Amino acid sequence: MTIQEAGPARPEARAGGARLSMRTRRALWVWGFLALPILFYSVIRFYPTLDAFRLSFTDWDLMSTPEFIGVENYARMFGDPHFWQVFRNTFAYLIIGTPISLVLAFTIAFFLDRVRFAHTFIRALYFLPFITTASAMAWVWRWFYQPAPTGAINSFLGQIGLAQIDFLKSTTWALPSIMVTAIWAGLGFQIIIFMAGLRAIPQTYYEAARIDGVGEWGILRKITLPLLKPTTVFLVVFASIGFLRIFDQVYNMTTNDPGGPLGSTKPLVLLIYQTAFSSYDMGYAAAQTVVLFTILLIVSLLQLWIMRDRA
Repeated sequence: MTIQEAGPARPEARAGGARLSMRTRRALWVWGFLALPILFYSVIRFYPTLDAFRLSFTDWDLMSTPEFIGVENYARMFGDPHFWQVFRNTFAYLIIGTPISLVLAFTIAFFLDRVRFAHTFIRALYFLPFITTASAMAWVWRWFYQPAPTGAINSFLGQIGLAQIDFLKSTTWALPSIMVTAIWAGLGFQIIIFMAGLRAIPQTYYEAARIDGVGEWGILRKITLPLLKPTTVFLVVFASIGFLRIFDQVYNMTTNDPGGPLGSTKPLVLLIYQTAFSSYDMGYAAAQTVVLFTILLIVSLLQLWIMRDRA
């Protein structure tokens, strides 16, 4: 075949090669940007999580070589009454804190969405606790709960003739007192997300409902709440994980006796911390971590299954 017969490359072939080259470059750029996050999560998140499963079957004190002991850590844990007390405390934070925080957040967001005067300023005030350092906020609340004349709450109770309350020293009041702090800390974020969900609902739905004579309660029940379902599912899972992993408020507000009094406020994360870094029983702490991970996974999947869209 002569050069004249071969002729120049067809335009379609050149265009195809250019498209393939562009596609390849685009894939390289995408994987280039994704490489660092994937590496970070593999080294910082995924590997320690998987390694915790391995360590949970060992006896390790950080100094010696881990010794395989089978399921002894799990048998010891499930036979420990203290573990079950901590387990109950953790689920008390979850079962009580999550619904209260979501109901409060939705109620505030629902009415705040109708406020026009100083709307941005009020919204910022509610969001401020969420961006405040958890330890600093916990110490402020700890000051509120102190006996009179130091504590603001007990001082107020004394002024109106009511008896003082040992908020952080009573096995009855300590857990609810810390739960109030945790609810208040996360309220701002939930309000902002609920308001975003409310703003995303088309106003035409409300206008059509009012034309049909539907009252405000009917609009809330038949339009607002159903259309907020994806937002609610996200916040339920997010809040549940937060309460299951509660640590900062408990540790800072009961620093003299972390998790006290008498372990009445101790959550599972604090127990893991004390087992690992106070007792240096890393294998036992890893077993507790596996239990916490399993609880988080089951609770999240169960909530997603219950609240999924059945339509």
